[in-house]
Amino acid sequence: MHFATRIVLIGLLCFPAGVLAGGKDPADKVTLVQVPNGGDPVAARVGGNGVIHLLYNAGGNPYYTNSRDGGRTFSSPIPVVDQAARQSKLVFAGESMAVGAADAVYVAMSTNNWQVKLPGVPEGLVYATLAPGAKSFTPVRSLNQRPSEGFSLAADGKGDVAATWLSGRLYANFSRDGGRTFTPDVEINSHYLPCECCTTSAVYGKDGNLALMYRERTNNDRDIYLVVRNPDGRESRTRLSSTPWKIDACPMTYYMISATPGGYVAAWPTKGDIYFARLDTQGHLRAPGEVKTPGRSSMRSGVVALGDADGESLVAWNHNGELGWQLFDPDGKPEGQPGSAPASGKGAAGVVEQDGHFILFR
Repeated sequence: MHFATRIVLIGLLCFPAGVLAGGKDPADKVTLVQVPNGGDPVAARVGGNGVIHLLYNAGGNPYYTNSRDGGRTFSSPIPVVDQAARQSKLVFAGESMAVGAADAVYVAMSTNNWQVKLPGVPEGLVYATLAPGAKSFTPVRSLNQRPSEGFSLAADGKGDVAATWLSGRLYANFSRDGGRTFTPDVEINSHYLPCECCTTSAVYGKDGNLALMYRERTNNDRDIYLVVRNPDGRESRTRLSSTPWKIDACPMTYYMISATPGGYVAAWPTKGDIYFARLDTQGHLRAPGEVKTPGRSSMRSGVVALGDADGESLVAWNHNGELGWQLFDPDGKPEGQPGSAPASGKGAAGVVEQDGHFILFR
């Protein structure tokens, strides 16, 4: 059976990870879900009415699926790349996904065309959308038409979509019409010097500000920064990492920021260790600031940071084919012991449901 048309029902696997204060088991807060078809998770989001949207890579192409019952079952996967764009030896990889108004789905992709050099292939940030109620994605197209990487997408519920990326500098394209059209390339700040082969992670906050996370490389100090950009273009920048990492090379790391009811939560690697922090709506660090987790990182492997309405945080990481995670209380202290389970690739993705339950995909 062709991979793209095979329907898979996903079972729930719960793994204990110690005991929370008050006698609650962390397994009651965290559920693991296997990605369909042995796919490698890229991103997961919760949309309207609690629908879980999932993007994953498998067989050289990205796929989309969703669940309307908390991850117990998933819809038949939809290929993100239309058949006309596929060519022999050409690989598309999903890099980011955002969910906007009415559960419109936006996907950013990369290709390996810098290696295979086929004609007519969209360059740079390759993009496709799934309109509400549609059965297939729009034909793929490039948003920036230049060699680039580190792609991230963010969307709010009002039709705003932001695509952030790296090409020697830190750039973005903005849409105000639900992702149909975008501005020309916008350099966020000419004084910023991002790490060339890392990534960006962007999300809209509850107040409509865009939070953009990246790794700086000025003087080879590979620090993590957060840029908060207001709708009128004004911005502020905060250094998130306090553990120094000075190296004369790009560490090729991934990281993540997500919005919470009270601000943001972010997680990133430094010197192979995983750290996280909780932030207010302006991107300023909340006490206790940077927190070291039990996690370890692999090069260009998935990291997840999620927070619920009660101030609890879940940090997850993929290291050498193992998905690990740790819950933290509102004071940044570990709740129970870390958990782990085999992963199907290098990615990691997760969501926090409306009731505060965390779901991780592997």
